[in-house]
Amino acid sequence: MNGLPLAISDARARRDARAEHGLRTGESDQAAARDRLAALFDAHHQRLYRLARRLVPTTDDALDLVQETFLRAARTPTSIPAGVGDEQAWLVRVLVNIRRDQWRKAGVRNRVAAESREPAVPVTDAETSLVARTAIWSALDALSPRRRAVVVLHELDGLTVKDVSALLGISAMTVRWHLSKGRRDLARILKPFIGETE
Repeated sequence: MNGLPLAISDARARRDARAEHGLRTGESDQAAARDRLAALFDAHHQRLYRLARRLVPTTDDALDLVQETFLRAARTPTSIPAGVGDEQAWLVRVLVNIRRDQWRKAGVRNRVAAESREPAVPVTDAETSLVARTAIWSALDALSPRRRAVVVLHELDGLTVKDVSALLGISAMTVRWHLSKGRRDLARILKPFIGETE
């Protein structure tokens, strides 16, 4: 009978030791995940910010987009592939997907708002650069999210078709198709602002 309490206390001691070891292991896993996220941020935040800045109209929106990208990375650190190129491609895809979701939500809101209000009176502005910037942002917003990402990455960031393909996880042929359609769409949308060009 004396052996039973001893066996119970030994079992409790082993359980407590396993639990403590599990906590230490969990803590070290969390620390490793934090370190990896910090390394990802240090390595990729500037590139992601530059891309985000070209996908959204304001600096604050770009910062929010980058922050949301890293929050998604923090939520699922095991889904981030290893290797600098793969990490960057994964983060770019996440950023573009977040922005695509934002465009979709805004599109629904805009359609609902347009249906519920009267037509707007055209506004003229003396600032040509402001009009041009607004026209370009409107034209880019009119493109589908993936097409806009392809155009921005290739035309504004200067990436090659192959690089855009790798970053977005689509074929080079699809990138070229989006570029062709995107350029054509932009020319059509901007035609009233630039006049007839031959």
